[in-house]
Amino acid sequence: MLAKFRPLMAAAPTTKAAPAVAFSTAAERDGYAQYNHTDACQHLRWTARESYEYMYARPWSRVVDFYAELVRTGAGAAGLAELFGKDEIFLPQKDHLRDTNGEEPLASSEKQMSVKSSKGRGGRWERANFKIVLSYHGGSFDGWQKQPDLNTVQGLVEKHLGQFVDERKAKQLQERSLPIEGCATVAGRTDKGVTALQQVCSFYTWRKDVQPADIKDTINEASPDKIKSLVVSEVSREFHPNFSAKWRRYLYIFPLDGDAKSISEDEQSSMILENPEYKAPRSFDVAKVDKIIRQLEGKMLSYKIFARDTQASRSDGPATECFMFHSRAAVTKLYSADENCKESTPVMCVELVANRFLRKMVRVLVATSIREAAAGADEDALLNLMEATCRRATAPPAPAEGLCLVDVGYEDFDEQRCFIVD
Repeated sequence: MLAKFRPLMAAAPTTKAAPAVAFSTAAERDGYAQYNHTDACQHLRWTARESYEYMYARPWSRVVDFYAELVRTGAGAAGLAELFGKDEIFLPQKDHLRDTNGEEPLASSEKQMSVKSSKGRGGRWERANFKIVLSYHGGSFDGWQKQPDLNTVQGLVEKHLGQFVDERKAKQLQERSLPIEGCATVAGRTDKGVTALQQVCSFYTWRKDVQPADIKDTINEASPDKIKSLVVSEVSREFHPNFSAKWRRYLYIFPLDGDAKSISEDEQSSMILENPEYKAPRSFDVAKVDKIIRQLEGKMLSYKIFARDTQASRSDGPATECFMFHSRAAVTKLYSADENCKESTPVMCVELVANRFLRKMVRVLVATSIREAAAGADEDALLNLMEATCRRATAPPAPAEGLCLVDVGYEDFDEQRCFIVD
């Protein structure tokens, strides 16, 4: 029922603009110090407030409902494949191998890791290690990370894993007057409002009677329709959901104005000449966003200018460098889960795959790409902004409601897994 994605074509830019490099503390607008862009698009570029207002004025409820339905049905990343008209997609579930006991399947990569026997090794090597693939609705939780008095995914998962904790650890927790809870290590924390379709975490215990199916059932009973355990499998003790991962994939769904008319760069230039007070456009061309964001593909770059709320140790140097395997944007349509509702919502989807992501990096990249496309900037706009010395050179983060952690990969990246391809 969902339509196939339809990429939009845009005219290539005709002029080369100078990069934006300077910051002026004297330039203030609406009480907020603005970055002093010096390129030819400086009069067309949205301010931080204008970008924020434009982003949050979208009909986000449609996207939130779409993600909620994917989590409720437990479709995982396969639910997104239909959105892009793909009949089949590579998913971990398709590559599973059944063990001799008929329990939850082991992925092929994990099967190889399990070959490394831990016989004759004591201590931590005697623990049973379980990989848990989770799907949860971002709007129902206050993010992944466990925090006091907040409803977080980690807090809920660890609470229900408490029944599988071994006696020694349970006694230690009781002596410290702490609740008996398990410890879940995750591939990557998600912020409040961000949905995950195939998040990966792990849990270990010294108990020998714990079965993957028991863990799966316990998590699924924790909060039905809001969090679902898709796959639980016992893996090698060497498996770590974060350090073993080779790539992560995010998808951002941005609702579009169905009747909005994109303004070409030639039209923008003539409007500026005729009216120096011409205001920045309130629409953008998705094809231009695609051209801008493709420039990141296949490069190892420092994304510190696109990060937010990072620790000082992760604000400079190698800690900010990420390799982007895949970065594309395309248009498709969202349809309501209600079969009686035939109305569709045009949306832009941005698909990003990298070896790692900094905090709020995807949301800032999406918002900045939209801002630069609306201003008619050159295709290398994001690369030029990486030379900036202040994070105000980029746009405020796009709303968390549009972001989804699709999956995490433990094998070499294969572009055939992607939704948006040429």
